[in-house]
Amino acid sequence: MINIEIDGKQIQIQNGSTVIEAAHQAGIAIPHFCYHKKLSIAANCRMCLVQVEKAPKPLPACATPVAEGMKVYTHSEQAVKAQKGVMEFLLVNHPLDCPICDQGGECMLQDMSVGYGAGHSRYHEEKRVVLSKDIGPLVSAEEMSRCINCTRCVRFGVEIGGQMELGQAFRGEHAEIMSFVSGTVDSELSGNMIDLCPVGALTSKPFRYKARSWELSRRRSVSAHDSLGSNLAVQTMNNRVLRVLPIENEEINECWLSDRDRFAYEGLNSAERLTKPMIKQDGQWQEVEWQTALEYAANGLRHIANGAGAEQIGALATANSTLEELHLLQKLMRAVGSENIDFRLRQSDFSSDSKQQGAPWLGMSVSDINRADRFLIVGSFLRKDHPLLAARIRQAVKKGAQANIIHSVDDDLLMKVSNKAIVAPDALVEMLTQVSKALTAEKQGQSASGEAAAIARSLASGERVAVLLGNFAQQHPQAAQLQALAQQIAALSNGKFGFFGEAANSVGGYLAQATPGGKGLNAQAMLAAPRKAYVLLNVEAELDCADPQQAIAAMKAADLVIAMSAYKHQATEYADVLLPVAPYTETSGTFVNTEGRVQSFKGAVKPLGEARPAWKVLRVLGNLLKLEGFEQDTSEAVRDEVLQGMDVAARLNNAIGGVEAKAAPASQGLQRVSDVPIYATDAIVRRSAPLQATADAAAPQAWLHGDELRKLGVQAGATVKVSQGQGDVQLVAAADDRLPKGVVRVAAGHAATAALGAMFGTITVERA
Repeated sequence: MINIEIDGKQIQIQNGSTVIEAAHQAGIAIPHFCYHKKLSIAANCRMCLVQVEKAPKPLPACATPVAEGMKVYTHSEQAVKAQKGVMEFLLVNHPLDCPICDQGGECMLQDMSVGYGAGHSRYHEEKRVVLSKDIGPLVSAEEMSRCINCTRCVRFGVEIGGQMELGQAFRGEHAEIMSFVSGTVDSELSGNMIDLCPVGALTSKPFRYKARSWELSRRRSVSAHDSLGSNLAVQTMNNRVLRVLPIENEEINECWLSDRDRFAYEGLNSAERLTKPMIKQDGQWQEVEWQTALEYAANGLRHIANGAGAEQIGALATANSTLEELHLLQKLMRAVGSENIDFRLRQSDFSSDSKQQGAPWLGMSVSDINRADRFLIVGSFLRKDHPLLAARIRQAVKKGAQANIIHSVDDDLLMKVSNKAIVAPDALVEMLTQVSKALTAEKQGQSASGEAAAIARSLASGERVAVLLGNFAQQHPQAAQLQALAQQIAALSNGKFGFFGEAANSVGGYLAQATPGGKGLNAQAMLAAPRKAYVLLNVEAELDCADPQQAIAAMKAADLVIAMSAYKHQATEYADVLLPVAPYTETSGTFVNTEGRVQSFKGAVKPLGEARPAWKVLRVLGNLLKLEGFEQDTSEAVRDEVLQGMDVAARLNNAIGGVEAKAAPASQGLQRVSDVPIYATDAIVRRSAPLQATADAAAPQAWLHGDELRKLGVQAGATVKVSQGQGDVQLVAAADDRLPKGVVRVAAGHAATAALGAMFGTITVERA
């Protein structure tokens, strides 16, 4: 720590800090544009010039390191004169279009010009004009004449996003920001450039010209999509969500937001929204009153429970449902007499249910990821499944951590990967077994060669090791064996072991006991042996289940299907009653993120039409069925019922015992490798028009190694027939020589591939 003086204030600060950091610590504001605490120092806007004693001229506060005994003056005559001079130059070419600029009211340049700008301009020459650019459906760069070349967007792309998609070309007053190579910005974190832009050069394309910042109401909320639980500000006007921005939380999402969290709100007011209860009578859908629909549902459940037996009723929910909704759903089912309740719809191996000692979770705090020095990431489409966790790992790798990957695809993670083993799905267990053996040998001083040995050496050399299983590993047919081996590897390397978690309430579902326990049927068993009745909560069976063919067949075979959904979807073909429930912006609730952090939120707008919060619908169903324990008046009462007296930390446990690792039988034919595309993960995201216009939402293709394509006699770009189970689809073939041989990568969770079978297994590709 060293001592300096700023504007007469004595301050102690860490050696190596800059003057602007010291000023912020002292609560002294220094004007700036290019400086951002999460980005490298560029010092190119010069707005933060300050006077330093004994220095011959003003110095940039963002790039000047502190020194013992330094005296700094931020508002002296010399400093203010320098700052005003910089402001005059910044405004020389800036267009006078504040009245129509989307940044109006939250523009740093506007704010600074009030304090440091002159009341008139001395510049009478022609201003420069920068042509507008189309860089994609999310970020608007149509007013680049406003750009002050702070390069925040460029540095964000390189340093946080991992790739240079924007850059600065030319010099002097001809300098301009432009996109390179692809012409569009396709990063899954691109929306953060909008927040970073201090002027109106980069703005939100979906929000463009919708409202002024001062017209918007703001509500705190939590992301309902991935398992991170990013903190959001939902901004509304006239009972409609118009914008979503990040709320800074260093422990979770820092100050960033993924594009999925930021732009999914556009799906909230989709034309497919279900706004009135509906019942199917004589094959025709009719809108009815809530009382009629609920009585129909209650009578149907009562009839089946009394006739075929309560065990013939099954309940399926998505992990995007709130803690309160999942709790009341399982409570309703168990009160009726059925233990058939599950939220793990894309899971295919449930053999760990009796051996798992607690709720699977990250195994560490989210912020611990930044401190790890060795990673083993198994079966994760990391960048697309968990964009902000990927960004944290990227930062750790930049500081010297080593990333090791075991997976069935070799996607570009936009960071240095020290070692990787890319193998077919049926070889994942064997590869982890080899790593475990190599790690044991490494501990005994015996070294070997090969991919497994290289990974083992990397892990053995680390002090803070993290072994993490992704969505692909959790959905794998041998998920329990992968978990047991990962646990073993973490123990051998004195590291931490955890799961990334698929969705917003992947941990909360366990805490709410929305699993069958020892008596009921899990999601796969409920669909493999169809029930007489199903209660679906936020589920689109054809897109949210591990085997859509099996799911649809089970739904069509049922006598009663009650679909609680915010949208009309394919359920109109198999459901008997549709109950419109509110998405997360229209209800209050709780999500428990992957580190076990409990986060509650309130609704930001009133439910659309006659939609109602799902917890209220379930409570009333309980009342109509004359069940005990359904008297709650608020979602908080339901939450307290779940969490009161519960030590959440004690319930989190990844330990598993009694699982023997066995190699999978050799596969006959091509194996399917399935990812759920980033913008196909849940009902809201699938209906967001801007997200569906991105490169990541392009139609799925059948990706094969080039040698496999040659075997089939198919050229990349040709149409192929892909068959699995009882269904087939036609897709465009594409070559990816980074894939292992013997596999075909076909996306799941997408309408174009919903006719196919399970996410894993044998699949056939032939010329169309």
